[in-house]
Amino acid sequence: MYRSHNCGELNASHINTEVTLAGWVQKSRDKGFMNWVDLRDRYGITQLIFDEGRTDKNVFEQAKTLGREFVIQVKGTVIEREAKNKNIATGEIEILVTELTILNAALTPPFTIEDETDGGEDIRMKYRYLDIRRNPVKNSLLFRHKVAMEVRKYLSDLDFCEVETPYLIKSTPEGARDFVVPSRMNAGQFYALPQSPQTFKQLLMVGGMDKYFQIVKCFRDEDLRADRQPEFTQIDCEMAFVEQEDILNIFEGLTRHLLKEIKGIDVAKFPRITYDYAMKTYGNDKPDIRFGMEFGELNEFAQHKEFPVFNAAELVVGIAVPGAGNYTRKEIDALIEWVKRPQVGASGMVYAKCNEDGSFKSSVDKFYDQEDLGNWAKTTGAKPGDMIFVLSGPADKTRAQLSALRMELATRLGLRNPAEFAPLWVVDFPLLEFDEESGRYHAMHHPFTSPKPEDMHLLDTDPGKVRANAYDMVLNGNEIGGGSIRIHDKETQKMMFKHLGFTDEEAKAQFGFLMDAFQFGAPPHGGLAFGLDRLVAILGGQETIRDFIAFPKNNSGRDVMIDAPSSIDPVQLKELHIDLNLKS
Repeated sequence: MYRSHNCGELNASHINTEVTLAGWVQKSRDKGFMNWVDLRDRYGITQLIFDEGRTDKNVFEQAKTLGREFVIQVKGTVIEREAKNKNIATGEIEILVTELTILNAALTPPFTIEDETDGGEDIRMKYRYLDIRRNPVKNSLLFRHKVAMEVRKYLSDLDFCEVETPYLIKSTPEGARDFVVPSRMNAGQFYALPQSPQTFKQLLMVGGMDKYFQIVKCFRDEDLRADRQPEFTQIDCEMAFVEQEDILNIFEGLTRHLLKEIKGIDVAKFPRITYDYAMKTYGNDKPDIRFGMEFGELNEFAQHKEFPVFNAAELVVGIAVPGAGNYTRKEIDALIEWVKRPQVGASGMVYAKCNEDGSFKSSVDKFYDQEDLGNWAKTTGAKPGDMIFVLSGPADKTRAQLSALRMELATRLGLRNPAEFAPLWVVDFPLLEFDEESGRYHAMHHPFTSPKPEDMHLLDTDPGKVRANAYDMVLNGNEIGGGSIRIHDKETQKMMFKHLGFTDEEAKAQFGFLMDAFQFGAPPHGGLAFGLDRLVAILGGQETIRDFIAFPKNNSGRDVMIDAPSSIDPVQLKELHIDLNLKS
């Protein structure tokens, strides 16, 4: 055998034990007559000692040839360590080596395999297999495994059954762009990689599976960012004979279970807010409620006061920033420039300082008196020592701008503590949203989401006001999961496709298989999908998901380690009936 123990388990109780270890050379320290080597594997580090007076001469000389990341096997005796290291589990002992075998020599790595490395992101992505040896990445992958196992345990204990669904499916027009796969056996035809297993899990409900889940890869050909990859993993779930309340309770329970088992944190019942409340109070549908700074709408107290900017605005809205009353003019001007950046797009910002004596000083004192500013403070919840920042303009655009400012200020003020967790549900989303460019409605979630029963009558007369029987779970300002009660009858699904601009022929061609299935006794059903990558990253206290994925892509969607995507052989293209020379 290559090892009797791993490099993280030996301690004082093993002294005088003969052991065999194997791993990588972390570093060596040659003192001439004595040589120490740190041996590393996934489980930890054990110090080896080669002593000129106690070690075989050939073994002693061989130890001097070891370089960083050499793969070696050693045999020896566990002895007490003179200079103990309390920072590692094996710090009380070391191994007096009697036999040394070099299993594989190694080139000097392009960056140090240490927690704090000298390697930049690009070089670490290229040599990802070396990066995984570092504790931060290794521990992130082990953390992901722990979360996934707890998910499987929780759902399995509730009689959910894990079922695999196909990866080669049919391309559909809704949602993001599909990744497509040419079919060699069906010339000119293509599979698509699934953006989600949505229709298949609904068909499993028709099939009577009752409670389904799957930890599954999904694929979307869209622009990337820190929390988005072209391939990602979902915890995908569906249940039959349920209403919205049943689903919220099950998956609130799952999230509470994960927070307890993974983080040791107890969370009370999750708040529930409507989409309209979220947009009005926080300016987005995934609010971070670890801190306040809720919006205060100021039209009543800011308009008709001879300040033309506010008078011309659809919405005047502000937030009270705690303790910001001591901001200097330079700091305020920097924030004004921040909101004027193209990424935010505000034309300017008004501010009002809440003095400790209860008076106010603003950038628009010419137009507003102390009573007006007092009403601003009351509406935004500002206290003495706070600063009120106010934006104005078109309602939706201004809310989005103030939301961006709110998050930026919270970050600067240290209010987004990654060790604090504030989950909530957002419910009652609009069923449809109108797209000005295409001139038609699109499903806000997907075309299989059921309308709220009490809003069904509005579909023909005022479709924009119809609420969806849908819900999102938000954790620390990130959407980590979402779902809905599904449509389960053919006629309602046909009506939905009609409102989304499908002809009967188009709906049948794209989704006829699902509507046909609805005719054979489809039960009421609904479900939810969590983004596993994002959930794990947030539980791990990180904003980005890459370190929780073994082999991620970069921001251009490339795997720089294996150089993918890449060209393929012309012979293979011909077999796939693809001619790259065809003119568009």
